[in-house]
Amino acid sequence: MSHEKVMVDMTKAWTRWQDWAALVAGVYALLSPIWTTTVHKASVTLIVLGLVTAVVALWSLAMPGMLGLDVVVAVLGVLFIAAPWVMGFRDTSGMAWTSWIVGIVTLVMGALAVPIENRAHRNLGQGTPIPQH
Repeated sequence: MSHEKVMVDMTKAWTRWQDWAALVAGVYALLSPIWTTTVHKASVTLIVLGLVTAVVALWSLAMPGMLGLDVVVAVLGVLFIAAPWVMGFRDTSGMAWTSWIVGIVTLVMGALAVPIENRAHRNLGQGTPIPQH
């Protein structure tokens, strides 16, 4: 597969696997209080962060040309990682581990997508055509 083909695929709506993975991680966090032993502050934290992550991932999937959304996904990953300590639920092991794992996945997905997003914008800014399907 050529570099141009990869660039086309990564700038086409609903095709970026990093955004799909972030969406799944967000939905998992959002729903995790259903099957994980929890306390109120852990539930609220994961529901809110999961919802925001899912919405940002959907937005990025629908509008892959929107600059900065992948940075937001990476920052949300950092918030998931920090949440058990900041919000005081590190001793609620199931929710803490859920938050840490979802955070790592979300951070990595955002970090992987940022260079692709930047490269696409740089190419568009230089007048390099990216064919549309």
